[in-house]
Amino acid sequence: MKYYLISGEASGDLHGSYLIRALKTLDPKAQFRAWGGDLMEKEGVQLVKHYKTLAFMGFWEVLYNLPTILGNIKLCKKDILQTNPDVIIYIDYPGFNLRIAKWAKKKGFKNHYYISPQVWAWKENRVHQMKRILDALYVILPFEENYFKSKHQFSVHFVGHPLIDQIQNIKTENDFYASNNLETKKPIIALLPGSRFQEIKKILPLFVKVAEHLEKYQFIIAAAPGISPERYTPLLQKTNIKILYSKTHQLLKNSTAALITSGTATLEAALLGVPQLVCYKSNRFNYWVGKNLIKLKYISLVNLILDKAAVTELIQNACTTKNLIQHLNHLLKEENLETLGEDYQTLKRELGGPGASKTTAQLIVKAIKHS
Repeated sequence: MKYYLISGEASGDLHGSYLIRALKTLDPKAQFRAWGGDLMEKEGVQLVKHYKTLAFMGFWEVLYNLPTILGNIKLCKKDILQTNPDVIIYIDYPGFNLRIAKWAKKKGFKNHYYISPQVWAWKENRVHQMKRILDALYVILPFEENYFKSKHQFSVHFVGHPLIDQIQNIKTENDFYASNNLETKKPIIALLPGSRFQEIKKILPLFVKVAEHLEKYQFIIAAAPGISPERYTPLLQKTNIKILYSKTHQLLKNSTAALITSGTATLEAALLGVPQLVCYKSNRFNYWVGKNLIKLKYISLVNLILDKAAVTELIQNACTTKNLIQHLNHLLKEENLETLGEDYQTLKRELGGPGASKTTAQLIVKAIKHS
């Protein structure tokens, strides 16, 4: 069968690569074409466009790049018609993917969505459209299944979270400190300032100030795959902060704590047992719009899944050098680490067991064979 996948971010590329691997096991003659990244390409897909050219964050950024976005939508539709796939698999990236899915439904293509748009956070009206245009929706957060089924009478598949498998498959790097030229006697604070340059530019200078005040730690950046070292360097103000690429999980495994911009990285840190502070800062306009549109108690996935403030969130005006230092010192006290560890164990149970990619692949293949 012919599979057409569309993702627009690094996380989608990662999750998509695992799904492709699972699909190939079930369908050895499968053909893949995708919008994604290096990880998907390594699995043997024909790449149409790299996600590095697709990710625009914030209302002003989207508006400014609207001609490019519309051009990509036109290209995608044309390519789908030429490819004529048996199924289109959308991976998150809702602003783009739901537009394509609406068009594809009218053209008679099968639409399967893996990793649901976060409609429970904002743009809930999208659910009605999703029910009309999607043939199947695979959700990865435990509360999403009840949200769609009970609140919207939308039958979805809870497949577990793909990070469970990805964390389990991490290979231990021997002598992590030496192989990465790190100071052996200094504990590590991992810095995960986001995957898009707009958010990195906003939060990383603040992380640098924290590093300047806490000299007993070494601060290491887990670099986003789509951001070159040259873009990080001007933000580091000649500090000794190192940048590591393609080693996020290894870095977290060897870290005493982490400062993380909200996103999937909060889950990665939790599954690896790393104490964390969730930090978010945006320009005033984007923050004002977001605050008025998004009606959630928390911004981190850890807290949303547990429905409690298990990890500290420092947002906008609360995200200051002073607060980061104060909360980091508080976080690393033994009694606080014990409580956090218990919360992390509860989180793992909530996320379900391994096999998200395999389960999703089985459901997709079964559905297409019986359609």
